[in-house]
Amino acid sequence: MTRTDPLSDTRTTPRRTVLISGAAIAGPALAFRLHRHGFAVTVVEKAAAIRDGGYPIDISGTALEVVRRMGILPELRDAHIDLRRLTFLNGDGSEVASVDPRTVTGGVAGQDLEVRRGDLTGAFYTAVRDDVEFLFNDSIDILDQSGHGVDVTFRGGSRRTFDMVVGADGLHSRTREFLFGPEEQFHRYLGYCFGFTMRNTFGLSDELMMWNTPGRAAALYAVGDSDDGEHALLNFAHPRAPFRALRNPEAQRGLAASVFADAGWEVPGMLAAMHDADDLFFDAVSQIRMPRWSSGRVALVGDAAYAPSFLTGQGSSLALVGAYMLAGSLDDRDHPAGFAAYEHNTREFVTVNQDQVGEGDATLFPTTARALEQRNDMLRNLSAMPPAEGRPAHSALTLPEFMPMTT
Repeated sequence: MTRTDPLSDTRTTPRRTVLISGAAIAGPALAFRLHRHGFAVTVVEKAAAIRDGGYPIDISGTALEVVRRMGILPELRDAHIDLRRLTFLNGDGSEVASVDPRTVTGGVAGQDLEVRRGDLTGAFYTAVRDDVEFLFNDSIDILDQSGHGVDVTFRGGSRRTFDMVVGADGLHSRTREFLFGPEEQFHRYLGYCFGFTMRNTFGLSDELMMWNTPGRAAALYAVGDSDDGEHALLNFAHPRAPFRALRNPEAQRGLAASVFADAGWEVPGMLAAMHDADDLFFDAVSQIRMPRWSSGRVALVGDAAYAPSFLTGQGSSLALVGAYMLAGSLDDRDHPAGFAAYEHNTREFVTVNQDQVGEGDATLFPTTARALEQRNDMLRNLSAMPPAEGRPAHSALTLPEFMPMTT
């Protein structure tokens, strides 16, 4: 367990205490803002430390203003990955088109960021570690709201009481399950499964190559040219979300192997790497859609409340904006009013970004031969066009100027 003590507060009234479950993106961002608004914050994380590495993630639109107000925008600019091109391939490995990534993602050159996940989480942790208590190698086991606060029993056996608890524990949030029941009732499956694995063995540098046949895609992409800079993605259409496979790595490997059994290009090597990988990430492409994001003294933020799916490219941005809005909404309100304001002022932004992808018809992953040819024609046309100037949904919310307390 690693612990850093919160700073002392000279105010006469006790600081409200908040426990955040999850130390990926939404959790530390929320901890930073809550501390600035005068709360005493504890973050519990089941991993032994902040996780480094991971795939590149996008920060765009309104979320850029969140990181600017956190004071970490210059650091993230230095860590920015300039992906140079996306190359799309036919089933036989021949080239369909090579395009500027921004024509597909809607990114704005010189403004939007793409950074390694570990660089982002590391920047957040550095920004809050001296002001916030972190409990690593632990998690919430029981939440009890029957008293005047939230009584928490941790997996490690300790018990504490907090004024509020926030679940920032991702798509498969246990906090959400404690509050609202099984995930399946909020899980909107988008018709695909995907897996990440692999190190750089193909010599790529700042580029992505994607192979497609109807209902199947395989991609290799690299950030820089280091040995740990390349990732592999296998994505495939599947009629139902394979919930059992999501809990069983061997079932995940078997499912991918059966779907791609006759695939060419570099897919056999990717399957072999997936078989041997000890850090395989596999999941359903899905969203979380909930009628409300809080119950009593417990709220949800980020993917736990409104995962948009990686097809939108907006997961991290929604987490950052949600964290900012939740902390600011609680600044001068009690928890019922604060949670209500958070949802009222954030839900429209969340919905318009979740709606950027339709159910089962993602442009990059067509499921029929006709749809694939239509997509290829679109890509050939895009290759001759300049990048678009962003997507309105990414900037659909103007951040309020919540005033942090001064000490």
